Amino acid sequence: MAPRSSLAVPCEVPVLAVCFLACVATGLELSVNNRAADFSLSTMPGPPVSLSCLVQNSSQAEELLWYRGDGQVDLKDGNKVNVSNICVSPVTESDNGVTFTCKLARDKSVQVSVLLDVQFPPQLSGEESLQIEEEKDVTMSCNAKSNPQAQTAWYKNNSSLTLEQNRYQLYQTSEVFQLSIIKVQKSDNGTYTCTVKSPLGEGRKDFHLIVEDKKPVFPKEAVIAAVVVVTATALFGIVARRDKIFKCFKKSSETAL
Repeated sequence: MAPRSSLAVPCEVPVLAVCFLACVATGLELSVNNRAADFSLSTMPGPPVSLSCLVQNSSQAEELLWYRGDGQVDLKDGNKVNVSNICVSPVTESDNGVTFTCKLARDKSVQVSVLLDVQFPPQLSGEESLQIEEEKDVTMSCNAKSNPQAQTAWYKNNSSLTLEQNRYQLYQTSEVFQLSIIKVQKSDNGTYTCTVKSPLGEGRKDFHLIVEDKKPVFPKEAVIAAVVVVTATALFGIVARRDKIFKCFKKSSETAL
């Protein structure tokens, strides 16, 4: 019976060790700005944003990592163990939608992410003059970038623009708002206004459209044909009168002698 007891001991020790490590790992977690779960942080352009990552329930030194999107942030040596702070300064519109993530170095599955929600009004102003030949296409484009996304509209001479089918085309993304007019006519003359409105503000831009008379178009083939005919006619004329030209030249030479 003694040999059986001695063989059982080594099998039980690793099981207990694994169980102990699992319990330690389960209690370990991170928090960013006192939040242990992923969250969104609303802010405005300009003022800096500070993010502080803290290791919770750890009895040893734990190294921390910060990521901006997929890129790792370079941290100083004194800013990596158990507590790590980063500062986004100044906050800009380009930081909107960027995710900052704090991770445990030895187990990157332990992490907390912060999504920056940078709110700003639409930035749109000014005016532009467009001269376009009749029956050609024209496109007017506005910067509609804002957060929250702005509502957009087009006006002609301060009245709501009625979109004619097959002549007016609208194109819109989160950043661009465009109006295209296909084969402009004289009746399209006027001032077109692009407006963008959000809870944080609004903007507008005027386009003064001038439709010019259509310029006559000469077919390239016809011009080439005309040049060939004129050239050929001139050559035939010279050939037909060569005898008279030579006689005149000979007579002039004799007179000179």
